[in-house]
Amino acid sequence: METMNVPTTAEPTAATAVRVLCVDDHPLVLEGLRARLADEPQIEVVGEATDAPTVLQRLDTLAVDVVLLDIGMRDISGIELAQIIRHRYPRVQVLMLSMYDTKEHIDAAIAAGARGYVVKDEPAWQIGMAVRAVASGRSYYSPTAADRLLGPRSPEQMLSRREVDILNLLAKGMSSKGIANDLGISVRTVETHRMSIRRKLNLGGQAELIKFAVERVLR
Repeated sequence: METMNVPTTAEPTAATAVRVLCVDDHPLVLEGLRARLADEPQIEVVGEATDAPTVLQRLDTLAVDVVLLDIGMRDISGIELAQIIRHRYPRVQVLMLSMYDTKEHIDAAIAAGARGYVVKDEPAWQIGMAVRAVASGRSYYSPTAADRLLGPRSPEQMLSRREVDILNLLAKGMSSKGIANDLGISVRTVETHRMSIRRKLNLGGQAELIKFAVERVLR
């Protein structure tokens, strides 16, 4: 299980990119966020802000779907700012991005109205997935955040159905190309899933992944 979500509306289409406002009090972090999201499909960074007044000004003048918000702001906490955003701009979704991964921080963000929570060291594709999920009305918690909320989980609970399918095909000795042909997806998608499986199960490399797949076929 990669996300904790409640489906509501359809996923954004390629023609309707999710408009994101990135908020962090460190300009270099903002620069890095913009670069990390640049290649993510269906996402457009329409603005940046380093303080609360600028955030509110941007929301008054820009069309924004998701605010990607740092929890540790200087002038106001991200928790307080999330509450203000949800009150003044109810159609805008808040996705918390933080270096903190404690249950207390995550619970506070949820209570403030944040639709999701992602830890800063997650890969770009994970942040992109979170942005698209909350834009479509679902809640999203990255694996690290979900672990804090739910506690230890079995591999069956941690992996998506597609990841389980890929793991079982790996156990049969199939290559990424063979798995892609079998499932009707791209090789790149298979490789992304393999990386996700390794991350979720804390497997060090491809050899460990194959060993795990062979020793434990999941149903």
